[in-house]
Amino acid sequence: MQVTLKIQRFDPKVDAKPHWKEYTVDVEPTDRLLDALHEVKWYQDGTLAFRRSCAHGVCGSDALTINSVNRLACKVLMADLGSRVTIEPLRGFPIVKDLIVDMDPFFEKYRSVKPYLINNDPPPPSERYQDPKDRATIDDTTKCILCGACTSSCPSFWGNREYVGPAAIVQAHRFNFDSRDQGANERLEILNDRNGVWRCRTVFNCVGACPREIDVTRAIGDVKKLLLFNRMV
Repeated sequence: MQVTLKIQRFDPKVDAKPHWKEYTVDVEPTDRLLDALHEVKWYQDGTLAFRRSCAHGVCGSDALTINSVNRLACKVLMADLGSRVTIEPLRGFPIVKDLIVDMDPFFEKYRSVKPYLINNDPPPPSERYQDPKDRATIDDTTKCILCGACTSSCPSFWGNREYVGPAAIVQAHRFNFDSRDQGANERLEILNDRNGVWRCRTVFNCVGACPREIDVTRAIGDVKKLLLFNRMV
């Protein structure tokens, strides 16, 4: 099948603003969009810039806005996209070049919520065991691959780049509800801020954008409930 890719291009060294360029490629219905992008870069225009790493939906590096929806290029089949595909970099992030965005501000917000286990008890001889029922509480939010698709789909983030964002709150949820963790209060203090968890307006864009099918809005709601009703002591 023949497909036209309409790709947003921008090179800050030569362009005053982003512009569009179209490429026609031959693909199989079972090819992924990432394969089509490779066809362009390898055989038509080597200057096209985009990120990719594992190509199997694990690293999250090839998140893009595809036909106005944030998705992973390596997980989208060409058969599901039609004969014309519009491809843009993730919205809300500074563009480095073409489809590559600067993720540094995203990861700064991620690090700000202390996304790691905090436990001040003496280390056990082997490991900190966890009951399977307790582990089930965080099954959903442990799936996050930090692709940025949820944060980039969030209207609150578009309007205020200081908002910590859905991805960071998901990471805080993962550790706040970990039965082995003792740092929930520290994270809640960080999130109980005008640019923290209360900035979420429950639009649910993040849920639709997540390639790991995490119920992001529910996780944000859980953190809000902790702050309102069940502050950990």
